[in-house]
Formats: sequence, structure tokens, C-alpha cells
Amino acid sequence: MTDLSIIFALVFLAATFGAYALYWVFVFNRRERQVINRRLELNRQLRNASAVLAALREERGIGVVRNPLLRQASEWLTQTGSPVSLKNCALAFLAISTGVAAVCKLFGMGLASVPLAMFLAALSIVLYFARRRSQRIAQFADQLPDAIDIIVRGVRVGLPFTSAVALVAREMPDPVGTEFGMLADEIGFGLDVRTALDNLYRRVGQPGLLFLTVSVGIQVQTGGNLGEILSRLSRLMRNRATMRLKIKALSAEGRASAVTLSAFPFVLFFVVNFISPTYYGAIWSNPIVEPAIYLGLLLLFIGNVIMYRMVHFRY
Repeated sequence: MTDLSIIFALVFLAATFGAYALYWVFVFNRRERQVINRRLELNRQLRNASAVLAALREERGIGVVRNPLLRQASEWLTQTGSPVSLKNCALAFLAISTGVAAVCKLFGMGLASVPLAMFLAALSIVLYFARRRSQRIAQFADQLPDAIDIIVRGVRVGLPFTSAVALVAREMPDPVGTEFGMLADEIGFGLDVRTALDNLYRRVGQPGLLFLTVSVGIQVQTGGNLGEILSRLSRLMRNRATMRLKIKALSAEGRASAVTLSAFPFVLFFVVNFISPTYYGAIWSNPIVEPAIYLGLLLLFIGNVIMYRMVHFRY
């Protein structure tokens, strides 16, 4: 009995240490890697601030674009935070187009499936980048008050603004860490503070950065207590974030209703068609069916627009 107790105790300890080892390898180390931002990783590899800045700009596809429309599209893609490759976009477009065309062909569509497939492929890529952009901007907005607090503490202990920004680049994870690191590098290489902050806003697209740009720009021109200005700005951003969460909670029921009412006709059609495939067979030849479908889709779109305006507020 004593030997079995010892064996059970050893098995228990082995299982405990094994679980801890798995946690250390797959959870703790991954969490530590997430703390280090992309700029610090490149800084360890290149050991040259100018090379790091050039590599980050190349990864993000930042360049000088003369055409205003192309410049706006380039800034929009830069705000996604992901490396944009023309080759990868072309391959994704080709793969999605081929898949959609194959599905349309199964349903008996002819040449009309080709433009439809191309349109859906382009729309899917645009929606993917739009999703990445909105997620990154939201993450940046959550981290920005903490970054401003770090700058405030640095300024209050006597650090210059550039050194306080560099402190944010060392202490904060992405996306704030890398973006403020590029801001510190641009200021260190001779760019004035206002222009560097404008570049930061164009790279990120988060509206709260406009308050930071105006506050620092006014302080640079007229003087004043930068620490107190940024402290009030941080408090303002936190209050706006609290209000945004309250509005999101109050409008959750409306958004759920909008999604349910929008999806219900399509779900009902597919369920009925799956249970009884011949249920709609007698009406497809009626000439009024096609205009009725287009009218229903138009009314559904108008209803979605109205419900969207009801549950989304400007503040």
C-alpha cells in the first residue's frame, strides 16, 4: 500500500510538472513574444535605427504617391497594419474567383458567373482589409490612453517629448509600440514634431490622434505645461471610451434585431428549399417573380440602412 501511494504521488507530480511545462512552452512564452513589438524585433536584428525605419516603411508599403486618389488608397491599406503584397492579393483574387465561378457553374449559371465571381472576389478582399483596419484602429484606441500616460510621466520627470515617445516604443506592444517607435525615429532624424504626428495619424487613422496632434502642436508653438495638457487628453479619451461602451451596450438589442431580421428571409428560403425542393418549383416561371425578388432585396437594403442609422451614433 505504501508503494502504491509513492507511485501515485510520483505520477501526480509528473503530471503536474508536465502540465506546467506545456503551459510554459505554449502559453507563457507566446505571451512574452506578444509583448515585444515588431520594431524591437527588427532593432535586435538590424542594430541600425535608419535601417529599422526603412524596413518598417517597406513592410507597410509606405511610399510617396502623387495621385490623390491613389494616395488615399495607399494610406487606407497602410492603416490595416498588414504587409500588402500585390502578388498575394492577385493570388487571393484568382483563388476566390475560381471558387465562386465553380459554385455558380454547379447552379447552372453560364458566362454571367465570371463577372459575378470577379466582383465577389474583389469585394471579399476589400472587406477583409476593412476588417483588419477596423480591428487595428480599435486596438490602437484602447492602448492610446496608456501610451499618453507614459509620455506624461516621462515629461513630468524631466524627459523631453522625443525621449518620452521612445519610452512608449520600448514599453508598449503593437500596434502602439511600433507606431510610436516610427514617430520617435522620424523626429530623431530631423522631422519636426507636427509633421511626424501627421504622418502617425495617416499611418493609423485613429481619430483620437487628431487631439494629440493639435495638443502637442499648440504646445510647441505657444508653450505651456505639456504634462498637464496630455493628462487631460488621456482622461478625455478614457471618458470617450467609457461612453462608447455604454452606447454599444444600450444598442446591442437593436443590432441583434437587425441581424436577425436581415438573415431570416434567406435562412427560411434555404430551409424550405432543403426540406421540400419542389415547393417553389411552380412559381419560378411566373414573370412577376424576378421583379418581386429585386423589390424585396431593395426594401431589405433600405431597412438595413435605417436600422444601421438607428443603432450607430456619432459622439
